[in-house]
This record gives sequence, C-alpha cells and structure tokens, in this order.
Amino acid sequence: MRFLTRRQLYALIAVLCALAMAYALYAQHVLGLEPCPLCIFQRIGVIAVGVLALLAALVNPARLAAKVWSLLISFAALGGASVSAWQFYLQHLPPEQVPACGPGLDFMMETLPLRQMLEKVFKGSGECAQIDWTFMGQSMPFWVGVFLLSMLSLALYNGWRDVR
Repeated sequence: MRFLTRRQLYALIAVLCALAMAYALYAQHVLGLEPCPLCIFQRIGVIAVGVLALLAALVNPARLAAKVWSLLISFAALGGASVSAWQFYLQHLPPEQVPACGPGLDFMMETLPLRQMLEKVFKGSGECAQIDWTFMGQSMPFWVGVFLLSMLSLALYNGWRDVR
C-alpha cells in the first residue's frame, strides 16, 4: 500500500464500504435475505466506517490528525465487528439455548425506549441465530466481522504509517 497516499487509502476504505453495502442491499432485495436487527447494526457499522473514511479522505489529514481520524474509523469498525462477533456466537448456540424470535426492529424502535430497545436487540433473538447464507462455510456475520477488522487494520496502518 506504499503506492497510495493517505488520502487515497482513506478513499479506498470508503469505496470498499460502499461495495459492502451494495452487496448487503443486493442480498436483501435480490436474494431475498431479510436483515435481522443485529444485521442492521452491522450495516450501521459499515456505513459509519465508510462515512468517516470519506470525510478523512476529503480532509486529507496529516500526522496527528491522521491518527485521530484513523482511531475514529477504528472505533466504528470495532463496534460493528463486535456486533458481528455477538451474532456469530448466537448462531453457534445449541438450538435449545437460542432466544425466541422477537418483534422487528421497526416495531421496537416505535414502542420501546432506546435503552430497552438496545437491550432487546443485543440479547438477540431466533432470527439473529438463523444462518441463511454462507460463503466458504461461514455465515454473513463472520464475513462482515472479517471485513470490518480489515478496515480497522487499514485505518490504523494509514494513520501511523510514515508518509513522505
């Protein structure tokens, strides 16, 4: 990645996030895979990483500011990857330990206070434990986690590399 400027690498992260979201929307609208509440929060993580990376590319920060932008991107990526890890865990619970299916995210957002809604979402539900899609034997939350950890690595590399 030595051949890319700091700005270009931030832009690359933003483009990769846009492509990941394009695939998520393709999976939803073409393949018919409805996202569960945890999937929605993973999407928010990908979008946050992409938006922050795009802003960093526009600002083109140097030295200390690049470190700050990289940390912001990394925190967003870590948040999304944590949700991915939680869903991956739920998917590998024995069937008798999987939480019962709950109401949809739209309904919970309309009827519950934010704290209570977040508690219910992160507790997980039956639909979050379903595996409807795999690639190379792994479910989508696994690959979203790998993607977000890769973006985290690129962001940290970009913030701390020596650019001349």
